[in-house]
Amino acid sequence: MNFDDTPQEAAFRATAREWIATNAPTQYEDELRASSLGRTALKNANVLEVAKAWQKKKADAGWACLHWPKEYGGRGSSPIERVIWQQEEGPFGKLSAMFIIGHGMCGPTVMAYASEAHKRQYLPPLASGEKVWCQLFSEPAGGSDVAGLRTRAEKRGDDWVVNGQKIWTSGAHYSDYGILLTRTDPNVPKHKGLTMFFLDMKSRGVEVRPIKQASGQSDFNEVYFTDVVIPDSQRLGAVNDGWNVALTTLMNERMSIGAGVATGFPELFEFCSNLTLDDGLAIEDRNVRSKLAGWAVKASGLKYTSLRAISALSKGERPGPENSIGKLVAASMIQDVATFALDLQGAAGVLSGPDAELGGKFQAMLLRAPGTRVEGGTDEIMRNIIAERVLGLPGDIRVDKDLPFNQIPTKGRN
Repeated sequence: MNFDDTPQEAAFRATAREWIATNAPTQYEDELRASSLGRTALKNANVLEVAKAWQKKKADAGWACLHWPKEYGGRGSSPIERVIWQQEEGPFGKLSAMFIIGHGMCGPTVMAYASEAHKRQYLPPLASGEKVWCQLFSEPAGGSDVAGLRTRAEKRGDDWVVNGQKIWTSGAHYSDYGILLTRTDPNVPKHKGLTMFFLDMKSRGVEVRPIKQASGQSDFNEVYFTDVVIPDSQRLGAVNDGWNVALTTLMNERMSIGAGVATGFPELFEFCSNLTLDDGLAIEDRNVRSKLAGWAVKASGLKYTSLRAISALSKGERPGPENSIGKLVAASMIQDVATFALDLQGAAGVLSGPDAELGGKFQAMLLRAPGTRVEGGTDEIMRNIIAERVLGLPGDIRVDKDLPFNQIPTKGRN
């Protein structure tokens, strides 16, 4: 691996750094630096409005969705230039969390399967943050089995009529559009009877119900569809070929999430460096140092695994499924780190919110961490990907793989 910039990369980095220094919303920098997993909030401003304004400014200057083609709102940059931008954007990159679903998952799917007219119509406002998109996959009875979904789409003339329910949809309550995976043929095996669409989230019959989380926030939603009409022109891919379309989305989802999951270690190290226990600074305690050393090794491993992917991008190669390692390790690590930080706080650790120690940073981490371990694929799914695609181990036995979907036994049905 060579982690040094090439001359071209160094020039790009310098240009990006200069533009960010001149144009970034620096009045929010301290708050963004202090924000943690599960809580990116601004005291005197609406974070969504600030994020949209920053994204629009980037788009107007040609810095939005750098790797997208220019005609779709991007810059036509190389993948490594996208990585360099993310490194230089620093804390202001946290504002991009509002658009990670649209930019990282929906956009690439639309780019791969929509008509040229639709791509030119919908992708530029998605890139600029003017329109927000969500991903409508998970369902209450499906668990981690995306192909086990039951939301039905039935063809009526030139339209499709959709009925069903989705759950855990991030950002649905402020999204303008969404990509929707439905079942269009229950008489074939579950992976073969799916079809993908995109739709306006303000369509008649779409109901969004925010889910109240333990943290008090509502990032996730239930979404209900009652006789929602979607034109066939908004179908992505062929009828009943939705699983192959969904694989495009899922691949990008795991790459986006896997490359960006925090660990909480830098925050914990700083906390222990300043926390005074009964017998001195926490970082001087041998037991605390032992814990920190273990997490430091994990954090270092994640860093260099990520750098391997960056090095591959710099060479024009495509990173493989190893990004699943980042999500698997980091998501559980941040839960452990937050738990340990609260143990160090003692009785004060039971408090949360702005009045808690450090403004409740580690409390917010702990309450959000379980969601991180589920979204974009559970720990078990990540282990399967690593086992099968990285280590080459035999795949899981899937007894329902070749059964027609309507013949798969379910609870209450023999």
